[in-house]
This record gives sequence, structure tokens and C-alpha cells, in this order.
Amino acid sequence: MAKRKVTPDTQAEDTQDLVAKIKHNANKALEHGHDNALAPPPGITADPPSEAVTASTLSETNISAKTGAAAYPGSNETIGTLVRVRADASAQRLTTNHGVPIGDNQNSLKAGLRGPALLEDFILREKVTHFDHERIPERIVHARGSAAHGIFTAYDELSEFTRAAPFTEKGKVTPVFVRFSTVAGERGSVDTARDIRGFAVKFYTDEGNWDLVGNNIPVFFIQDAMKFPDLVHAVKPEPHNGMPQAGSAHDTFWDFVSLMPESTHTLMWAMSDRGIPRSYRMMQGFGVHTFRLVNAQGVSHFVKFHWKPLLGTHSLVWDEAAKIQGADNDFHRRDLWDAIEAGEYPEWELGLQIFTEEQADGFSFDVLDSTKIVPEELIPVRPVGRMVLNRNPDNFFAETEQVAFCTAHVVPGIDFSNDPLLAGRIHSYVDTQISRLGGPNFHEIPINSPIAPVHNNQRDGMHRQTVHRGKVAYEPNSLGGGCPFQTGEMGFVSFPQRVSEDKVRGKPEKFADHYTQATLFWESQTDWEKDHIVGGFRFELSKVTVPAIRERMLSSLVNVSKDLAKEVAKGLGLSVPKAMPKALSEKVDPEVTQSPALSLTALPGTGEVRTRKVAILLADGIEGDSIARLHAMLIKVGAVPVLIGPQLGAVKAGNKQALEAKATLENSPGVLFDALILPDGEAGVEVLAAQKQTNEFIANQYNHGKTILAIGASSKLLVSAGAVKSASGTKMADGLFMAAGKDLEKVGASFIDALSKHRHPLRGGA
Repeated sequence: MAKRKVTPDTQAEDTQDLVAKIKHNANKALEHGHDNALAPPPGITADPPSEAVTASTLSETNISAKTGAAAYPGSNETIGTLVRVRADASAQRLTTNHGVPIGDNQNSLKAGLRGPALLEDFILREKVTHFDHERIPERIVHARGSAAHGIFTAYDELSEFTRAAPFTEKGKVTPVFVRFSTVAGERGSVDTARDIRGFAVKFYTDEGNWDLVGNNIPVFFIQDAMKFPDLVHAVKPEPHNGMPQAGSAHDTFWDFVSLMPESTHTLMWAMSDRGIPRSYRMMQGFGVHTFRLVNAQGVSHFVKFHWKPLLGTHSLVWDEAAKIQGADNDFHRRDLWDAIEAGEYPEWELGLQIFTEEQADGFSFDVLDSTKIVPEELIPVRPVGRMVLNRNPDNFFAETEQVAFCTAHVVPGIDFSNDPLLAGRIHSYVDTQISRLGGPNFHEIPINSPIAPVHNNQRDGMHRQTVHRGKVAYEPNSLGGGCPFQTGEMGFVSFPQRVSEDKVRGKPEKFADHYTQATLFWESQTDWEKDHIVGGFRFELSKVTVPAIRERMLSSLVNVSKDLAKEVAKGLGLSVPKAMPKALSEKVDPEVTQSPALSLTALPGTGEVRTRKVAILLADGIEGDSIARLHAMLIKVGAVPVLIGPQLGAVKAGNKQALEAKATLENSPGVLFDALILPDGEAGVEVLAAQKQTNEFIANQYNHGKTILAIGASSKLLVSAGAVKSASGTKMADGLFMAAGKDLEKVGASFIDALSKHRHPLRGGA
């Protein structure tokens, strides 16, 4: 029988057959409990229909004296041609780099199911250490970022809960440096990709540096640091072709998360508009993990950290985000820089959810699980201080690129919980900086050095800056008078949590609830936010080339909401599959089934329009007086009007107004602006109507729900762009205004009020 010719189509068919054999991750149910921890199951495998399925490329059969033949199935040759560096893992067991079989690749070694992770876990350390050193010199994740200096001011002293330096007295000011970032993309990627955003704050306290390293989303994809390299490998560009950049819409990511149902809650956040924020200045920040606050008496409370922007939480819509990628790759970087340069300093309020271990034990979820939130209805967020970013860096590389954030950097009064994901980060971040910044002395790079004095017996190493006097480099000593000396109880002392458990790899039973809070998030959204979540899933899954992966993900979404799964399936041309088996068979009775705080609409902001960019279209022949009056009104309230014409330079306007276009329709498309004003004047309107970019400019503003004002004759431009059917009336839809010159002040005030709402989501395609 002739051997079947392998083509991309046959490879895709065989890949579909292979993936379809693994309907779900049946081992998830076996990851929980003491007995399962002692006897972890082997990994789930399936035999490929052909060798082509597991190949990186169909061209591997093309042989040269250098390349040699394709890798033999299951082999790892180490001598000869380049075949020696190819390996195939078919039917092979998982091992360490030294060939030791790994019984459990899901969990780090802990002292009890809820106990601390143990330093002796050589498997975790090898895996994470190798991962930390996989890229030089840019960060493996969070490579693309933007940062600023600022201050944090405490509202009150919090000695009841903590002795942490920033909270020791009312009004205390602590310098900070904050870096915002995307996660998946490389340093040269785009700003507006759908992604989680990093939100890392370095507090330069008088008792050392405290790094609050968080994200703009309060939950994460995985529960244990053992899976972090796997997650990032899955979301990064696929290794056989290096695509796609800065995006999760591809096979390997959705293959992984569809087999890790614990990721579902975070997927809901990422597929919502939270994944495409309007600005770094308009997104929340979260510490993600449960930490501890410890007071001077050694009393501990659990704590969750929340940053809330005073400008409110606002996001882009997907069509807008995708178009901005082509118009301005640095959209978020530029927005932050320009606002600070203009003196419009972004501000956030820090809030704490403080609760006892006894309270935590009574929750239906486990606070050590980083895929869970503590709903604000259970524990309200207590405002404790305000952060203002008021200075841009002098040098991007020296500060923004070289800043090193580490979750291990805490100060007395702040300590860790036994969150197994946090435990791995405590090790990983320090290890990464050693590799990326050239050795163990990265703390001496100016942006990383504390304002508190540093004295210890650490010496030498690459790039050492300090020149120590004397001959003492040890403790205890007498030659140096016993100095530097340990500070005892005044220094950092770990909270003495009692531990008396078996050494096991596993998860507590509550960690097995993968869907309750994902459903909570869904049920807490407005109808238009739900539509956007559906659209996010549809777009991402439509980019997946293997149908079985789409079907598997849909079967998981059925457990979140049948309505969600139905709408996503409709866009993919699929039927709704049966629900994926849950790892937790017992029904969970959640304390909260709807939380308004989870909607973007919960934080509308101060209602000001400061820093909002308003496009004003110009052309020879417009009526200039009304534009000048509106321009003045916008400047007065702190908005940023931008005059845009067919070309740069002076515009011949009526009434001898001196107007000058600072941008053009070609270099400044409508997606870069928060609102639009169209001018009066028949001659000028005719010139704008003849420009091919005008209709697109207006259509994007309309479809993205932006506020639009058309004065007099320009109402016909709205008709031409399809925004309205008739050039009459003064308010045609939410955020859409038409006015005559005599109504300008009144309608202008209404326009500014509508601008403060950021977007009108029930209009157009928004």
C-alpha cells in the first residue's frame, strides 16, 4: 500500500484527530487531597496518527550534510549531525535535566497541602531557574513597559495592623517608582494588544525597598509556580515559526488553558475590556496574592492590595485597539509620558482588604488560590493612601529598563502567605534579575538602590560598585566592633506560622473549584460588557487552527455560563458541546453571586475631562469663530484639543480667525482621539468631504462610541459617514450632537459632559 503523501492538509487532519483524543484533562480531579498527593497519576498521553503531527515542519525530510535526518521518535541523540540536538518526547516519561523521572509536574513541594513551599524542592528550583535564564537581556515576560516616579502619601497610620514603613504615620510620604507593562510581547511589540498589564510599584521606604508587584487583573491563570514556565511557553510565539507576537490568539495558548480549567476565571477578565485598557492611567492594579500584615505585637492579618485610578476604569474596544496598533505602537507609553509632561499627574488610591485567618477559613474559596478574588461584598476595600506619578524618567534604559522588581522585596510589617504561586515568584524574580542585569549586584544600579542605608557582609561579584573599608566581611566579628549587627525584633522577622504536616505535592480541595468565580465575573457585567467578552473569545478561538481545541474550550465555558458558550459557539459555527467534567464534583454555595465592583462601570472616575484628546477637523473655508470658542472651552476644562487638517499649517477660516493645523488626517487617524468636533462653513465642509480619510475618521469615532459634535454645515459629514440618516436635530444619539452657532455654549457644555463619560457603549459598534 502506497504511503500517504504528507501535506499541510493531512497534517492538520491528523493533528485534529490527535487533539480530539484528549477531551479534557482528566487528571485535574486527581490533583487534590492527601492520598492523591502521595500517588500522583502519570500524564495523559495519546498516540499520534503520523509522525508529521509532532513535527515542527513538514520540510524535515529534506536532508543535508549539516542537518542530517529528522529526529527518530522518542530519541535524543547527542553525537553526529544536528540530529543530535533534536528530541522527540513521544511515549517518553517526564524527567529533570539530569534524567530523574518526575512524578508530579503540577505542584511544588509543600509542608502540608496549605503549608509553605520548601527550599529543598529541587524540581521546582531547576525548572524555574532554567526558565528564568531563557532570555537575555530583555525580560522573559513584561518586556515592554513604561514607568514614572512619584510619591505615596498615607491617609492614616495603620499600627493596628502593620508596622510597615509607609503606614507608620498619617501624611507620611514615600517615594515610588512605578512600571506598567504588557506581559506576553517582546520589547518591540505593540502597546494595545489584548493582554494582562503589569502594575509594579517600588516603595523606597526608610526601612528598605518594598516592591508591590501586581497586575491590572486580580487573578492569575495558574495556582502553582510549577506551571508558570508552561503557561509562558504556551502564550509566547509558537517555537516552530516565532508567531504570533504579543498575542494569545493561537493554538498553543488555548491548547494549554483548555486543559487547565483553573485558568477560566482569568480568561474571563482577559477576554473582557480589561485586557485592552484605554490608558495605564485608567486601569486598576492588584497585588493578586494574599499577603500578610504584621503589627509590632506580632499579630497577623491577611491582606489583598488594590489600586484604583482617580480617572476611573476605561478601556478600548477591540476594533479600536487593533487599529491603534497600526497608528501608534506607543499609544500607552505616549499617553503616560505626555500627561506627566503636561502636569496632569495620574493618581491612584491604594485600598486594602484586611481579614483574619479565621474569616478566610470560612470562605467557600481558598485565599491561597491566586485564581480567586475576595469579593468586596465580603471584605470591603479600605482606602489607606494616594499615589501620584509626577516625574518622567530622565533615561529610559537606566531607569525603566534596568529597574528590578521582586516579590521577595518586603519590609518589616509585610510578609507572605503560603500561596504556592507566590512562593515560586519569591525565588523567580530575584533569579531573573541576576541573569538579566549581569550578576548579584543589580541592587546597586541607581534606580534599584534603596534610600535606606545598606550595610552587610556581601562582597565582590560582577559590577560591584561599593568600595568597603576595613577587613571585616563576616558576622559575628570583633575586629569591626560587631558591626554591622543584626537588629533582632526591630528587623524583618517572618511570621511564625505553625506548620505540622506531611511533605507532599498537591492542592487543597477548595483549589478544585475552577468555575464559581468565573461565573461570578460573568454575571457581574453589563450587557454590553458581556457582548465584548463573547467577542473576545470568538476572535481568539477563531485564530485557533485545530477545531478540537476550540471545542474543548467551549466545553469549559459551558461550566461558566450556557449563554456565554452558546454565543461564542455561534460565532465559530459550532454546536455547544457537553460541559467539561469538573474537577470538583460537590456543588459550591458561593457567598456572592453578583458583584458590581467587577464591572468597569463601577469606577467612572472624577468626571473631569482633563487630558482627554479632542480632534477638531479644519480646512480652508471653515467658519473659524465657533471653533475658536469651543477650543477655548476645552482648554479651560483641561482637555487637549488637536487641530487636524488635510495638511499642516495655517487654515483660511472665516472671521479672520488664525487657526493652524498641528496634525493631518493622514498621520492622526480618529482612533487616537477621545472625541471629535466638526466645523461649520460650507466651503470648508466641502473640502473635508473630498478627503478620503474624513469618512473613515468619523465612522471610527461613531462606531467606537466616542462623543461627536457637528456644527452647522458639517452635519452632512455625519450623513456621509453613516452616523445619522438626516442632517437635523441637536442630539441624535448618546454622545452625538449637532448645533447651530447660536446654541454653541449650551451644546458645548453638553458635549464636555458627554466626553467625561469616556464612551457611549450602546451606540454604533462599541
